[in-house]
Amino acid sequence: MRAPIAAATILVAWWTLLTPSRAEAPFYGQGEFPAQDSLNIQADASADARECLAGLAWEPAAFTVQCTPAEGLKCDALVRFPSPVDSGDAVNDRVALEWYVARDAQQRPIRARAVVVVHESGSKMPVGRLFASELRRQGLHALMINLPHYGQRRGDRQPARGAMFTLMRQAIADVRRARDAVAVLPLVDATHIALQGTSLGGFVAATAASLDATYDGVYLMLAGGDLYDIIQHGEQDTANTRRELEQAGVTGEQLQALARRIEPLRVCHRLDPQRTWLYSGVYDRVVPLQNAVLLAKAARLTESHHVQMLADHYTGIVYLPSIITEIAARVRSAGLTPQTGTYGKGTAKPSAP
Repeated sequence: MRAPIAAATILVAWWTLLTPSRAEAPFYGQGEFPAQDSLNIQADASADARECLAGLAWEPAAFTVQCTPAEGLKCDALVRFPSPVDSGDAVNDRVALEWYVARDAQQRPIRARAVVVVHESGSKMPVGRLFASELRRQGLHALMINLPHYGQRRGDRQPARGAMFTLMRQAIADVRRARDAVAVLPLVDATHIALQGTSLGGFVAATAASLDATYDGVYLMLAGGDLYDIIQHGEQDTANTRRELEQAGVTGEQLQALARRIEPLRVCHRLDPQRTWLYSGVYDRVVPLQNAVLLAKAARLTESHHVQMLADHYTGIVYLPSIITEIAARVRSAGLTPQTGTYGKGTAKPSAP
């Protein structure tokens, strides 16, 4: 995400002021922990949704979660586990989560609920890391996933041109498996694990959360629906993506077909509208408001669950303090737990009182 100078300056100044280099008290959660995929994609009334889900699913399996000290990072620990999707790149296929450990007033690690954070497209992931560090400050465990070929998953091999949609498919699977990886970590209250994604991360989070609605709360920022339309007409960062795809020869019907495989509009009706929030910029030209509205309508979000900020894709940074505080308050107070059942388009998943 290449923010204008003013917005970037606000972000850097705020983060430098508020974020310590590392929490003072040591964290002793290192080790290996057995985990198991809980992926359980229920039947859907829509044939189109069933086709999309089949292309995103994988065979559930047991896997190992490894927690080690975070070297050279501002988080407290690094959590690793194997991606359920094999890209052929061993470095990329080992998912990494930057763990910002919840602490008490004396900086001692505490048991608390957790939020999986999915970062934006910027190579240094500043917004994702900001969300994670501030959610930690609010008394929650925050774990920011490194998407394919980002951060700890960036090796010597560069992804092929035009591989964006293949990598997003892997990202969707990684974000869903992350829920099960986080649930086995020490100090994490697994009765409530939420998901937050911004921009690129918002698209990934919207689709990942729709697989089986296992995340207990979903918070999407600067995301929308109809990926093909966004790529064709979006400006700034989206225009750069469009040019990169054109250079790789991915255009027209091929582009439309690839975007369709991970299109959130095909499956987001599976989200619980009472546990999902979307934050959009009224003046956003990267993800136009009309595309955000498409996502909100498909997910059956009420007006109170679709927050429209008087900002564009970048200046919305000024709203982050209040948004993060709001998300943290909801995660801490929510009384919902995952539920199962058969549901389809137009049928809401039941919610606990």
